[in-house]
Amino acid sequence: MHDDQATIRRILTELGDTWAVVGLSGNRQRAAYGVAEVLQGYGKRIVPVHPKAETVHGEVGYPSLDAVPFKVDVVDVFVRSDLAGAIADEAVTIGAEAVWFQLGVKDDAAYHRTRAAGLAMVMDRCPAIEIPRLG
Repeated sequence: MHDDQATIRRILTELGDTWAVVGLSGNRQRAAYGVAEVLQGYGKRIVPVHPKAETVHGEVGYPSLDAVPFKVDVVDVFVRSDLAGAIADEAVTIGAEAVWFQLGVKDDAAYHRTRAAGLAMVMDRCPAIEIPRLG
C-alpha cells in the first residue's frame, strides 16, 4: 500500500522534476547526499532543505520548505519518523505533488493525511534504488 509500483513510477516519471530533499546537508557521509546526487544524475533538480541552508551539489539550500521561493514537486524526507509527519503536512501546505519517505521513515497517520489531501506518497523506499529499475 505505501510503496506500490504504480505510485513509485508516477512520482519518478510524471509528477515533476523539482525535488526538495529535507535533511540534505553538505555532509558526504549522510545518505541524503548520495541520493540527491543520484537524483541529479537522472535529471531531477534537487533543493536542499536543512536548518543550515547549505548549498549542496550546486543548488542553494533553504532552512525550511516554506522558505523555498519556487514550486516544489516532490518532497523527499530524510528525517526521523517522529518528525516526518510534520514535513508531510508542510508538503501539503506548499502545494507539492508528492511526498517520499526514505528507507526507515514510516508514519501511517501522515501517509493517510497526505493521501487524503490528494498527494501521491511512498514510505520506506529510496528513489535512488527505484529510479534505475524504471529502465
